[in-house]
Amino acid sequence: MPHEFKARYYEVTAADLPLHCPTPAMSLWNSHPRVFLPIEKTGEALCPYCGTLYKLKGELPKGHH
Repeated sequence: MPHEFKARYYEVTAADLPLHCPTPAMSLWNSHPRVFLPIEKTGEALCPYCGTLYKLKGELPKGHH
């Protein structure tokens, strides 16, 4: 039987920046090392460890590029 991959998807806002995975809301006991994700340029980022997709909703605050 093939392994089923369940992709995770989260919408984040400027309040979540700088974005890192795992986020504070995720359980730490089974997490990978924290990695910061550059979401500001394209509006989305994919975690290289777990494959979670993050999409930025709303506008960036002043000073973010």
